[in-house]
Amino acid sequence: MADKKAAEASATVTFVDKTYDQRPLYLATGRELVVRRGRITVPADDAEALAYLASDNGLQQLQPLQDE
Repeated sequence: MADKKAAEASATVTFVDKTYDQRPLYLATGRELVVRRGRITVPADDAEALAYLASDNGLQQLQPLQDE
């Protein structure tokens, strides 16, 4: 049970920037997210960041690897 909670707490979502290697992104609240090395990773429970990143056509969400 503890392992499951730890995995959920550390779950992340990664997006690839199809245009820029590095750039700042600003949410409507003024919060800054930064693309580095063409990628940006945010916590899976960060709804505000996920909604913003998913709406940007220049970003593509990476699919997580499936456990075998």
